[in-house]
Amino acid sequence: MGVTIDVEALCLKKGLRITEQRRVIARVLSEIDDHPDVEALHRRVVAVDPRISIATVYRTVKLFEESGILERHEFQGGRSRYETVQDEHHDHLIDVETGNVIEFHDAELEALQARIAARLGFKLVDHRMELYGTPIKPGE
Repeated sequence: MGVTIDVEALCLKKGLRITEQRRVIARVLSEIDDHPDVEALHRRVVAVDPRISIATVYRTVKLFEESGILERHEFQGGRSRYETVQDEHHDHLIDVETGNVIEFHDAELEALQARIAARLGFKLVDHRMELYGTPIKPGE
């Protein structure tokens, strides 16, 4: 939700070996404010270093995901999309017309989910919410 994450620093903190290609990918990931799939990420990476193959991007994304640096999302009707793991919980609203993802946090909604879990005899420890919609057109 607008939080800049230094992916290269996270890699070093987690003890990952940082090759020059991984460094470029980490820097590109640090600058994203959306949820790209691997192909979109590759397009951004080759704009910085055209020698980086899509296979390298796939391997690096997998490594970063396994290391807890990236989170994979399987939004409806699309490819796996990624974002950096963030400390603050947020949910997603996906525009089904454009595929754009809007991150949001709503305290009332979080409290409601906890109350529902408690009513059903559970303590809520985690959840993921994805809402799908289309923009409201004037007059609708």
